[in-house]
Amino acid sequence: MDVVAACRAFVAVSGHGSFTAGAVAAGIPQSVASRRVAALEEHFGAQLFDRSSRAVRLTPFGRDMLPTARRLIDLADALAHDAERARRSPFRLAVPDTCAARHLAAVVAEGHRRQIHLEVLPAGPEERARLCRTLEVRAGIVPVPPGDAAWRVPLGLAGRVPFPAPTLFLETLRPGRTTRTRRRILIQPEDDVPHVRDPLTRLGQSVGLQPAQVVTTRSLIDAAAEALSSPDLLLCSLRQAEEFGLHWGPLAGEPLARGYDLSAGARDDAHRLRAILGPAIARCLGVPSNGRTSDEDPTTGTEQQEGAS
Repeated sequence: MDVVAACRAFVAVSGHGSFTAGAVAAGIPQSVASRRVAALEEHFGAQLFDRSSRAVRLTPFGRDMLPTARRLIDLADALAHDAERARRSPFRLAVPDTCAARHLAAVVAEGHRRQIHLEVLPAGPEERARLCRTLEVRAGIVPVPPGDAAWRVPLGLAGRVPFPAPTLFLETLRPGRTTRTRRRILIQPEDDVPHVRDPLTRLGQSVGLQPAQVVTTRSLIDAAAEALSSPDLLLCSLRQAEEFGLHWGPLAGEPLARGYDLSAGARDDAHRLRAILGPAIARCLGVPSNGRTSDEDPTTGTEQQEGAS
């Protein structure tokens, strides 16, 4: 027996003094109202209504039970309201602050279509990790080594003039005997993480670059401005290079890539976002649309870019 539904019928009939009028008020057939009240009486082992006359009157037991039945209905309505509000409450997601607004809007829109009401919070890599640790967000897209990543974004160098070859060799940036020009590699904050910064620094040292030629900038805007106004090169994704109107090319040797995964306080939240919004998140991060390996699940948006040669 649905006790709440039975109490609704009981309260409606008592308020109208008639099973017919009470059923209409409750939005159910009269026969259903009668069965529900009868089931409630059987459950409690006492009559709620005196049916000996044309008018339906409460019995003393019914009068005693009516206030509690009303409170039960109010509590059930409050519970349903709170459940709906909780279901529609924003799902706070920390995202890279390098994601363009239009791509973030596409992720949020896809979430709406899939009944996930996202509230995105753009932040740098350290701040996203902190927000996840302190549970200020339900989940965050955090940097991880590419080998452990759900999404991987290949990185290369971008400059204001075209490169003479499709693949860039860092040794070409060494200052020569006849020139003192020191073209720098600019690392934006999103890539100031060990699995990107350290391999690049080691590679630069191995080919003879000076320490001052690999530098971390305060912001992506500062880095892009330097690349647009000087011979310096910006370490970035192909999408970022296109957005700034820069010429881009991959590095020779071991490829560099951003790695991303979801960090969430509840494992189910991370699994749900990967399964439902994985492809949209991949597009937002700038994961190439090709290069998916055969052992990856196409529903997750997990893609891998093979090293350029």
